[in-house]
Amino acid sequence: MAGMKILVTGARGRVARSVVMQLLEAGQEVRAAGRDPGTVSLPAGVQVVGADLARPETLGPALTGVSKVFLYAAHDGVAGFVAEAREASVEHIVLLSAQGASAGSEDRIARMHGVAERDVAGSEIAWTFLRPGAFATNTLQWAASIRAEGVVRDPFPDAQVAAVHEADIAAVAVRALLDPGHQGAAHVLTGPQSVTQREQVELIGAAIGRRVEFAELDVEDYRRTLARWGPPEVADALVRHMVEAVESPALVTDAVQDVTGRPARSFAEWAADHAADFA
Repeated sequence: MAGMKILVTGARGRVARSVVMQLLEAGQEVRAAGRDPGTVSLPAGVQVVGADLARPETLGPALTGVSKVFLYAAHDGVAGFVAEAREASVEHIVLLSAQGASAGSEDRIARMHGVAERDVAGSEIAWTFLRPGAFATNTLQWAASIRAEGVVRDPFPDAQVAAVHEADIAAVAVRALLDPGHQGAAHVLTGPQSVTQREQVELIGAAIGRRVEFAELDVEDYRRTLARWGPPEVADALVRHMVEAVESPALVTDAVQDVTGRPARSFAEWAADHAADFA
């Protein structure tokens, strides 16, 4: 694998950063791409370039000499990126998609990722799809209120998730990029167990050494707080997912262990790793 150059898109993202760091540890040559490269902080050995998936004309320099790509799904699909990648003779794309991805879904989030998968799969470039469920990093939205008040406000204390650590998503991505046998595979990634949001709050409290309260929020107030994630149908999809998560345990898979050879990290481990964000 020596001499292979790998492009990691979404360079400011926590998953992408972990992919970069793990590739460097594996001795790979890495180029990181983001819309605003000046805001990206990575080790000196990483070439950081500007690239915007929504503007295919910016992608040529990022893709020059690249053999493989770690790619984030984009809201408007990745058809333009795929066309440029094919022109650059990219051999393999590992796409960060989502559990339940389907181009025909009525759910905006599932549809967005499904369209991205369709664009990549139709490109004639070898592909691997990573389909995580809940990201453990989603709970960082609680950090400000935990730091300021020791409180989490959310309408769904009993919603269950099998949140996956970003380092585990990255570890699977790295193995898919470097090892044979992952082309044409779709890996559904989860944490090792289904836990409620109330239990997540308790585990964050244990990690920072102080009690954190869970205050139930009105659903409509919560919906308004989701406006930053996008249009109303995104908020509707997120609320629907949480309502469904109250009714049944979250899906748990062994994909992280199957691919990496080590068990998925627990939410308690994630909370300990991110204690500084909440303390």
